[in-house]
Amino acid sequence: MEKRDDVYKNRGLHEYGDVKFADSVNNKYPIDTEEHIRAAWSYIHMPRNYDKYSPEDVETIENRIIKAWKEKIDPAGPPEADK
Repeated sequence: MEKRDDVYKNRGLHEYGDVKFADSVNNKYPIDTEEHIRAAWSYIHMPRNYDKYSPEDVETIENRIIKAWKEKIDPAGPPEADK
């Protein structure tokens, strides 16, 4: 994943603290709580967000969110992940 020029990297750390992010390069999409995991899944599927990443990076972010979802919410993962 590459550093994005449109992101202030420390904003994520300032807002959420030292947590795991699905995009750990830019500190985007925290995946530390159920609320954040669900929000990350929703946000990465919005065109205004996923359009800023390569398809490979979107897949990496999705996979990290799915892993967190399986560990903290439901072992089956998000229902939409099978699509």
